[in-house]
Amino acid sequence: MNLLYKSTRSGDITVTASQAILKGLSSDGGLFVPTSIPKLDVSLKDLAGMSYQETAYEVMKLFLTDFTEEELKDCIKKAYDSKFDTEEIAPLVKADGAYFLELFHGATIAFKDMALSILPHLLITSARKNNVHNEIVILTATSGDTGKAALAGFADVKGTRIIVFYPKDGVSPIQEKQMVTQKGENTHVIGIKGNFDDAQTGVKNIFGDKELEKVMNDAGFQFSSANSINIGRLVPQIVYYVYSYAMLLKNEEIAEGEKINVVVPTGNFGNILAAYYAKNMGLPINKLICASNENKVLFDFFTTGTYDRNRDFVLTSSPSMDILISSNLERLIYKIAGSDAEKNKNLMDSLKTTGKYDITPEMKAELADFYGNFTSEEETAQTIKNLYEKTGYVIDTHTAVAANVYKKYAADTKDDTKTVIASTASPFKFTRSVMDAIDTKYDSMTDFELVDELSRISGVTVPQAIEEIRTAPVRHKTVCEVNEMTNEVKKFLGI
Repeated sequence: MNLLYKSTRSGDITVTASQAILKGLSSDGGLFVPTSIPKLDVSLKDLAGMSYQETAYEVMKLFLTDFTEEELKDCIKKAYDSKFDTEEIAPLVKADGAYFLELFHGATIAFKDMALSILPHLLITSARKNNVHNEIVILTATSGDTGKAALAGFADVKGTRIIVFYPKDGVSPIQEKQMVTQKGENTHVIGIKGNFDDAQTGVKNIFGDKELEKVMNDAGFQFSSANSINIGRLVPQIVYYVYSYAMLLKNEEIAEGEKINVVVPTGNFGNILAAYYAKNMGLPINKLICASNENKVLFDFFTTGTYDRNRDFVLTSSPSMDILISSNLERLIYKIAGSDAEKNKNLMDSLKTTGKYDITPEMKAELADFYGNFTSEEETAQTIKNLYEKTGYVIDTHTAVAANVYKKYAADTKDDTKTVIASTASPFKFTRSVMDAIDTKYDSMTDFELVDELSRISGVTVPQAIEEIRTAPVRHKTVCEVNEMTNEVKKFLGI
């Protein structure tokens, strides 16, 4: 069966998977969603005997139905190779009564590698399938991790260029160093004077600029996105939830069919949406636990049914979650609105004009799968310290937000279902916050002294991604105002 994709804002637009990947965002401003969520067609028992790559094929073939078996397997093979520092790709670590799904063993030590190592291959294959001869310009806003993972994925990929915007003062020192030292003649990194929401809105506005689209086309370019709004990002993320369940089954931690909970530290909502899709495919997931930091717009939404971005933006120690407009939530809103594009569009228009919207009681009832809570800065630090002192296991700030919310969930509900926590970044990416949490005596050390000390106390080798930026020269120095973003794009492309 050929699975098609439609826009969350229009009932008229239907495209193939490869067309959805190429476009990134629908021309009406909506996100592409599958016309139905396919069911897993292999048993959980069979999945338990598969490698990560084999699992990826079994999941992704159901969503990317216009890719041949050979094309899809080739993309998977190129993505999940020695770029990852473990054959398991996404190992499960049991600590303090939960299972941490380590999604940071790729080239840039954050979970974005899981999808962004395959997206360039999906994109190039999609362009070939649709006879696209324009050069593809990847345009992305990042809160810290997507940017570097996208840059690493697309660097020197023929037929592509990539432009990444990031909030100049809104990422960790290591995250910034990773981006501004990026090699590749086709890469361009720009700091903006604003926060992530400003960057994301600016990128969406550029995508929606019809005049610019025409100028680009005349010059032989077309835009696509590497943000989690691209369905080519979302589908690979479903894989690791299926894989984590299969690993629990293989390791005899659960019985076949036994339900698990999944906890995800959430900013843009894509990572937890992937878990929701996995549940809808038939994976035995009980609760989807949505963990927020002090920018708790999602916690408030799940609690009240009102999404309201009109609030102070808080810079936290978990910057990849410092987001007030969770773009991927639109896909869930569309679904709980009964796949009513008009209803969804009205809510999104309200968000754009007033900064808020209210869902109906009927829609709120559809959110029963979800539990939301948040973690304060103090609780985040305490969670890192407690886990380290109790087990010797060191987690990053984002994972700590999730681990703390899980504790709150367990206390609130007395639910003892076995639980997988998405561990979304290596502690080496946020060394200062992590080490300060463990002991304030580390405060006087430089960033790289902290890296070495973290390696010593955790017994974990310093990742290659960190080693290579110790002495790397800064290649990208551009900083601009939000209203200059379009001009910077034109300048880089020479149009």
